[in-house]
Amino acid sequence: MLSNAPGVQPQLEFWFDFASNYSYLSVMRIEHLAAQAGVRVVWRPFLLGPIFRDFGWNTSPFLLQPEKGRYTWNDMRRRAARYGLAFNRPSAFPRNALLPMRVALLASNEPWIGSFCQRVMQQNFVEDVDINDPAHVRRALDGLVADPDGFMQTAQSEAVKARLREQTGQARARGVFGAPTFFVGEELFWGDDRLEDAMAFALEPITQTTTQAAAE
Repeated sequence: MLSNAPGVQPQLEFWFDFASNYSYLSVMRIEHLAAQAGVRVVWRPFLLGPIFRDFGWNTSPFLLQPEKGRYTWNDMRRRAARYGLAFNRPSAFPRNALLPMRVALLASNEPWIGSFCQRVMQQNFVEDVDINDPAHVRRALDGLVADPDGFMQTAQSEAVKARLREQTGQARARGVFGAPTFFVGEELFWGDDRLEDAMAFALEPITQTTTQAAAE
């Protein structure tokens, strides 16, 4: 698969979870960076929980390894300050995000998907509120869609629930092990600190197949 082709707008797949702290940093930055670069963002919400369970983890590795957790929250504070973003360590982590994740999946091709995701992330990592509460999800949808309640109801349909499970399975099959993850073609970049690298790679006039295929 080509990661870019002449005459086609470069695109970057953005795999994220609202419970993911480093996804917060990327959600708040990606649209601005993509607009500057002329890259199309393809929003791919997925659930980290099932992937972690496949690894034998029952929660975030930042909780399973206290030393990593302490480092991570300090790192979040530093990186948020670097980007000029507000940040408050959430009192509950990782938070249940099923409802907003389903809404994001349903809205993934809408022009306002970025605004919705930013609002949810601000609720989680700035306001420190329960992002799975329907009242907060509705607040995040306010002004973005004509019928927020109807949109939320559709997002809770069995079809959308199944689509989110399927998309999470696709993430696992493609080798996603954390969030945020970015794909350019089949080239994987992991972590908010690789967002700029992924964006730059998307702009390269690639004429060969992916790195892995070229090495075979």
